[in-house]
Amino acid sequence: MPSPGQFEQDNTTLRLSGEWTLAHFQSLRRQVQSLKKELSGIDDIDMSGVEGMDSAGASVLAELLGGARLQELVADTSSISQERQGLLLTIARALKAQDEEVPAEPQGIRKQLARVGRLTLGFIRGQKLLAGFIGQTLATILYILPRPNRWRFTSLISHIQRTGLNALPIVALLTFLVGAVVAFLGATVLDNFGATIYTVHLVSFAFLREFGVVLAAILLAGRTASAYTAQLGSMKANEEIDALRAIGLDPMEMLVIPRVLAMIISLPFLTFVGMISGIFGGALVCIFSLDIPLAQFLNILENDIPINHFLVGLGKAPIFAFIVAVIGCLEGLKVSGSAESVGEHTTSSVVQAIFMVILLDAIAALFFMEMGW
Repeated sequence: MPSPGQFEQDNTTLRLSGEWTLAHFQSLRRQVQSLKKELSGIDDIDMSGVEGMDSAGASVLAELLGGARLQELVADTSSISQERQGLLLTIARALKAQDEEVPAEPQGIRKQLARVGRLTLGFIRGQKLLAGFIGQTLATILYILPRPNRWRFTSLISHIQRTGLNALPIVALLTFLVGAVVAFLGATVLDNFGATIYTVHLVSFAFLREFGVVLAAILLAGRTASAYTAQLGSMKANEEIDALRAIGLDPMEMLVIPRVLAMIISLPFLTFVGMISGIFGGALVCIFSLDIPLAQFLNILENDIPINHFLVGLGKAPIFAFIVAVIGCLEGLKVSGSAESVGEHTTSSVVQAIFMVILLDAIAALFFMEMGW
C-alpha cells in the first residue's frame, strides 16, 4: 500500500516522499499546519522520493511554501519532471494570483473609514444607476406614447387595481388616525394660548400640503414598491425576463412601464383620499373634543384655506409615484438569481423609496416656501 506523503528539512533542502495525492490530503494538511512554522531558509526541493502527486497534493505543497516561493523553487529545480513541474507551476501561479487579489484587511479606525468609503461609493454608483434607469424609463414612455398599438391596457388596469383600489382602505384608515392625532396635539398646544380654533387651520394645512401625499407615498413604498421588486426579482431569478428578450419582447414595455404608469395614476387619487380622511379625522376631534361645530369647521376650511395648498400637495403625487415605482422596478431587475438576493433587494427598494420620498418632500417644501406658494 502506498505510504502517505511526508516532508522534512535537510539544511536548506526540503525533501518530499510518499504519496502526495487526494487520498492522503487530510493527513498532509495536518502535517503542514503543525510543522509549517518550523520550516525556514528553504532554497531547494528534492522530490526524488515522491511516489505520486496530483493537484490536491500540489495545493498542500503550495500552502506549505506559499505560491510565490513555490514558483521560484520549482523554476530553479531541474530534477523535477516536466509533467510535475507544470502541475506545480500552475497551482503556484493560481495561489499567488489569489494572494495578490485579496488585500490586507485594514484594522481599527482605518477599517471604519474603509467601510464608510465603500458605502459612499456604493451609494454614488446606485444613484448613477437610478438616474440612468429613470432616463431609460422616460425614453420608453415617449417612444410608445404615440404608438397606441404598443400600449398594455390589460396590464395597466390590473396594476391600477392592485396599486390604487386595493390600497384605499389602509390609506384612508391611516390618514384618518393621523388626522385625529394631529388635531389632539394641536389642541393641546394651542389651548395654552386660547387659540384652539386654529386647530382647524393646522389640520387643513398639514394634510393638504404634506401629510396626505407623504403618508400615501410611504404606504405605497412599503406596500407596492416591495411587491414590484419581489415580482420582477422572482422573474429574474427564474430567467423569465431573459425569455422575454429571447422572443423579441422588451421587458421595459412589458413589465416596467405598466407598473410605473399605474403608480402615477393611482397615487394622486390615494393622496386625495388621504387628504379627505385626515381632515375628517381632525374634524371629529374638533366636533367632540373642542366644541367646534361641523358647520364652523367647514366654513373655516372654505374661507380661510387657499386652494393653492391643495394643488401643492396634489402636484407632488405624480413625482413621488414615479420615483417609488422606478426604484421598485430597478431593484427587482438587479436581483442576481437567488432567494436571498430577492429579499435583500426588496428591503433595499423600500428603504430607498421612503428615503427619496422624504428627501424630495423636504426639497419641495423649501422650494415652495421660497416661492411663496
